[in-house]
Amino acid sequence: MKLAVIAVGRLKERFWREAEEEYRKRLLPHASLSVEEVRDEPDTGPAARALAAEGARIAERLQERDYVIALDIDGSRFSSALFASKMAAVAGMGHSRIVFIIGGSRGLAPDVLRRSHLRLSFSDFTFPHQMMRIILLEQVYRAFTIMAGTKYHK
Repeated sequence: MKLAVIAVGRLKERFWREAEEEYRKRLLPHASLSVEEVRDEPDTGPAARALAAEGARIAERLQERDYVIALDIDGSRFSSALFASKMAAVAGMGHSRIVFIIGGSRGLAPDVLRRSHLRLSFSDFTFPHQMMRIILLEQVYRAFTIMAGTKYHK
């Protein structure tokens, strides 16, 4: 299975990059993973304009046959086991890859949300976007271990 994460902004601190690398290694037996970072807009100027610019950068990286999952606080919530079932179902749908999109501090452009097949929420809490990337990768890894029946998920 091919997975991609498209994230607004970069992982700046070394500990976030190391955590991402750890989950990349753990995912290798299960799936290929690419992580693409798009430049975030400065916090000056109209939010709608910034969202549109970031959204355009995200759209450039999407392919027609992608199954797109946008991380959105107003999205659907799943248990880890149900998320694993969803991933397994999507894998059988014939999409070229599953793409997770993490927005910047302003969220995601409406066009990106409309393009997504699923809007996914992890919590009512607001997380730093760098941390959210690691939480997402951990949950994706957990989903694969659930599908494989290994002992990681308890």
